[in-house]
Amino acid sequence: MTLTGTDAPKVPAPRQILSTTIYVLELAIVALIYVGLASTAPLFPALNAIETPLWPPSGVALAIMLLRGYRTWPAVFIGSFSASAISVGTVEIQSLAIAGGTTLGALLGTRLINYWSGGTKTLSNPRGIAKFVFIVFIPTGLISAFTASVSRLFADDFNYSTLLASALSWWLADAAASITIAPVIVLWAVPPVQGISKTDLLKTAAIVVTAGVIGALAFTPVTIGAFTNVLPHRALFAFLILLPLMWAVVASNPRAAATAALVFCGFASWGVLGFTLSGSPALNESLFLLLATSITISAAPLYLSTMALVSQQRETYLLSQWSELKISLEQSQMAFKSLKRHYQIFVESVSDHAIFLLNASGHVASWNKTAQQVIGYTAEEIVGKHFSELYRPDERRAGEPNRTLELASRKGKCQVEGWQIRKNGTPFFVTGVLTAIRDDNRSLIGFASVIRDATERRDTQEQLVEAREQLAMAQKMEAIGKLTGGIAHDFNNLLMIIGGSAQLFKRLLDPKLPRAIEAIQTAAKRGETLTRQLLTFSRRQHLNPTVIDPNLSIKNMHTMIESSLRGNIVYKESLAPDLWPVKVDLAELELAIVNIAVNARDSMPNGGVFTVSAANVTVEHEAEDGQHAVNLVAIEFSDSGTGIPPNLLSKIFDPFFTTKEVGKGSGLGLSQVYGFAHQAGGTVRAESKVGLGTAITMYLPAYAGAEVDAPEPTAADTERTQRPMVLVVDDSPEVAEVASSLFEHLGYDTIYRDSAEAALKLLADGNKVDLIFSDIVMPGTIDGVGLAGEVQSRYPHLPVILTTGYSDAMQTAPPNLPILRKPFDVDALRNCIQGMIGGDTLQ
Repeated sequence: MTLTGTDAPKVPAPRQILSTTIYVLELAIVALIYVGLASTAPLFPALNAIETPLWPPSGVALAIMLLRGYRTWPAVFIGSFSASAISVGTVEIQSLAIAGGTTLGALLGTRLINYWSGGTKTLSNPRGIAKFVFIVFIPTGLISAFTASVSRLFADDFNYSTLLASALSWWLADAAASITIAPVIVLWAVPPVQGISKTDLLKTAAIVVTAGVIGALAFTPVTIGAFTNVLPHRALFAFLILLPLMWAVVASNPRAAATAALVFCGFASWGVLGFTLSGSPALNESLFLLLATSITISAAPLYLSTMALVSQQRETYLLSQWSELKISLEQSQMAFKSLKRHYQIFVESVSDHAIFLLNASGHVASWNKTAQQVIGYTAEEIVGKHFSELYRPDERRAGEPNRTLELASRKGKCQVEGWQIRKNGTPFFVTGVLTAIRDDNRSLIGFASVIRDATERRDTQEQLVEAREQLAMAQKMEAIGKLTGGIAHDFNNLLMIIGGSAQLFKRLLDPKLPRAIEAIQTAAKRGETLTRQLLTFSRRQHLNPTVIDPNLSIKNMHTMIESSLRGNIVYKESLAPDLWPVKVDLAELELAIVNIAVNARDSMPNGGVFTVSAANVTVEHEAEDGQHAVNLVAIEFSDSGTGIPPNLLSKIFDPFFTTKEVGKGSGLGLSQVYGFAHQAGGTVRAESKVGLGTAITMYLPAYAGAEVDAPEPTAADTERTQRPMVLVVDDSPEVAEVASSLFEHLGYDTIYRDSAEAALKLLADGNKVDLIFSDIVMPGTIDGVGLAGEVQSRYPHLPVILTTGYSDAMQTAPPNLPILRKPFDVDALRNCIQGMIGGDTLQ
C-alpha cells in the first residue's frame, strides 16, 4: 500500500545521499589538513600560536576555496577554530574570532580573485599574478590581521603596547603564507593545457632539489663536522637560491619556481627556529626578514617564470602561425603559378584576338602570339615600348593614345575602334576594348587590351553597302518597269479611244460625231487622272481646296462609286447627319474614293459588301506647348473581301506596290489616297484581317462654321435603236464606249458589262446577244479567255472576238479564237468581224 499526501515521509534519493556523504568527507579532510598544519605552531615555543611568522593554514584555506569553491568554508572555519582552541587550551571568544577572520579572509580573497582575476587561471599570466599578490597582500591579509587584533582585546594578558606589533605580525604571516603556499597547490592541482612532459618533471625535480640543498646549507641549525668553521657565515649560501629560481624562469616553469620558493622558505623557517631555541636577541629582525624573503622569492620568480611561459607560448603560437602562413604562401604561390600558366595557355590559345597587357604608364608588359601574327611585332621587339607605336603618326601627335588611357582609367574601360599600323607600316582596322586593372585598394596597376583585326569585316560591310545600293537601284529600275507596264495598258486604251474617234471625224456629217468628241474628252481626262495620281503621291499636285459638305459630296458620288463596283457587290452608306465641313480638293477626294472602291472591288471577286461611313472624331494632339484637342472627320471605307496579310499591310501605300496580276494595276491607287490625305492636312490608316475584309479610314481636318459650296450632279440619256446586239466586255468604261461607237458605226447595237461574271449572268438571264467582244485582261476570277471558253461550252453558236493591248496576254489565248490587237480602227474591226461570221456587217 502506497501512502500519498503531505503527511507521507520523504525518502532522500541515493544520489543525494552519496553527494551529501562526499561533501561531509570533503569537509572533514579539509578540517583535518588545516588542523594538522596548524599543529606546527608548537615548533615555535617562544611565540604565541597566533603570532607565528609563517602561518601555512591561511595559504591552504585560500587554495582549497579557489579549487573546491565557497562550499568548503565550514571546513576552514572548523579547522581554524579547532587549531586555535587546541593552541590556547580552552574554547574562548578569541578562538571564534580567529576562525571567523580566517574564514572571512579566505572567502573575500576567493571572491575577488574569481571576479577580478579569472579564478584559478589567474596564475597563468603575469597580470593575473600581480592581481593575486595584491588581493592576498591587501584585502585578505588585512581582514585576518584586523580580526586577530580584535580577538586580542578579550585575552587576559592584553597589552595595548603589543597590539600593533601583533596585528602587523599576523598580517605579514597570513600574506606570506598565502603568497608562498597557495600558488603551489593551485598550479599542481590545475593541469596545463599542453600537459607535463617527463623532461619538465625532471627539470622541476632538479630545480626543487637544488633549492632544498641551498636552503639546507643556508638555514639548517644542525652542526656538521667540516662545516663547523663556516657555520657563522652559512647565511651567505642563501644568495645561491637565485640559481634555481633563474633556472625556473629561463625554463618557463612557474611550478618549479613556486615549489622551489616554498622549499627554500621552509628551510628559512627552520632557521628561524634556531634563533628561537638559542634566544637570539635578533629574533624580531629575523622574523621580518623571513616574511620579506618569503614574499619576494615567491612572487618575483613566479611572475617572471609566468611571463617567460606566456612569451614562450606566444612565440610558439607565432611560430605556428608563421608556419601556417608560410604554407599558405607556398600554396598561394603554387596557385598563382598555376593560374598564371593557365592564363598564359588561354591567352596563347586565342587565335582571333590580339591580347596584351600594359603597365600604368602605357608600356607593353606582355604580348601573345596572335598579337604577333596580326600586328607583326615579336614579344622581344614590343615589350617595354609604349603602345602608341600602334597608332598612326597624326594620332600620336594629337595625343590620342594618352586620351585612350585616361578614358579607360576614368571609366574602367574604353571601346577601341579605328585604324592602327602594323610593323610593316600597313594600316588595319581594329575593334576591341581597353580595360583598366586595379588592385584591392583601387590603385591603378595597368591595362588589358583585347583587339581584333576587323579589316576584312569592314571591307565586307562596305561591299554589302555597295550591294544594297545596287539592289536599291535595281529596285528603282524595277519600279520604273512596273510603272511602264502598269500604265501601258491604260495609254493603249487612250490611243484606242483617240484613234477610233479620229476615224469618226472623217465622216463630218455622221450624227455620232458628238459622242466621239465626248469619248476623246473622256480619254484625255483619264490620261490626266493617271498623271494626277503620280503627282498626288509625290505631293506636288496643285490643289484647289474648297470647303465641302462630306455628306452631300459622298451622296453625289453614289452613282460613280456603284459604277466602280461590280453588280455582285452591295454598296452601303452610313453617314452621320451632322458631319463637320472639310476643306479639300473635291476632284482629288473623288479620285481617292474611286481608287479605294476599285481596290475593294478587286478584293471581292465573288461579291460582297462595300460600306462608306463617316463620323466626327476628336483626338488629343501632342505639341510643343502641350496637348490640344483636334477635330477631324473620319471617313471609313470597309469591304468584306479577302483581307490583306499582316506582312503586306504596311506596304499598301507604297508606290507601285500591288498584289494584282501583271497589267491589272499600276500600284498608284492607294498611293494617291495616301498623298491626298496628307496634303489635305490629315492622314490615312488601314486595318485588315485575312478572310474578314479591310477598312481604310481617311482623317480630314474639320472646318466647322465655314461656308459650304458643293456642285450638283448631272446625268445624260442615250437613245438606242434595235439592231444586231454586241456584248462589249471590258473593265475600262472608256474603252468600252469607243468600241461600242465603232460597232454602232458598223450597224450594231451594244450592251456593256465590266466583267466576265457579269457577262455570263447577262446571258443566263436570257438576253439576246449576236456577238461577244471581250478584253482578255480583266479583274476577277475569269478573264477574257475564260469567258470565251464558257461561252463556247454553253452557247456554241455565239461568236466571240477577243482584244488586248498586252503582247504577253495574247500568248494565253487558244489559236482558234480571233484576237484583235489594240489600238484598232473601224476597218480592222470590220475585217475581223467579216473573217469571223462572213458577209457584210452593215444593215
